[in-house]
Amino acid sequence: MTVTFALRHETAADIGAITEVTMAAFETLAISQHTEHFIVAALRAAGALTVSLVAEAGGRVIGHIGFSPVVLSDGTPDWYGLGPVSVLPPFQRQGVGRALIHEGLAQLKALGAQGCCLVGHPDYYPQFGFRNAPELVLKGVPPEVFFALSFDGKLPRGTVMFHEAFRAIGPSTPATDGAASAPQAC
Repeated sequence: MTVTFALRHETAADIGAITEVTMAAFETLAISQHTEHFIVAALRAAGALTVSLVAEAGGRVIGHIGFSPVVLSDGTPDWYGLGPVSVLPPFQRQGVGRALIHEGLAQLKALGAQGCCLVGHPDYYPQFGFRNAPELVLKGVPPEVFFALSFDGKLPRGTVMFHEAFRAIGPSTPATDGAASAPQAC
């Protein structure tokens, strides 16, 4: 079965559906802490969703992706984090996530971004040009699941820090232990 869908920017009317899609997409993922929907909400509340796209089929939101700024210890500007990316389970493996990623990366490039990084599955993200980058470190994350994609061919060096919203563990509740939690796999 092939699904026909359209991509567009999120609107305020999509927020509930995005939460539902995100929860459903990560519900059975063993490595998930099931806080991805809180992360999206916290990024939105902080005004940190630079690009936030939905996939819509038949008037229903079936997928979502968010991109937010990251801080690099070497001072390199204009890098972003991808995630989370979520697709309702019945629509997974039909190109929805792939289309969201391609469009999101294209929009970042149009905004003048220099690159993007993420935590994700090692067998999936290389198809988009992401690679393990020993020059970049995300504390607490094994290097085999941390990926970077430079848009200008120059890979910065140093530590990557995702937005504090990635520590969200509940509605408007960041982790309180002071430790900067790494983003979860997207």
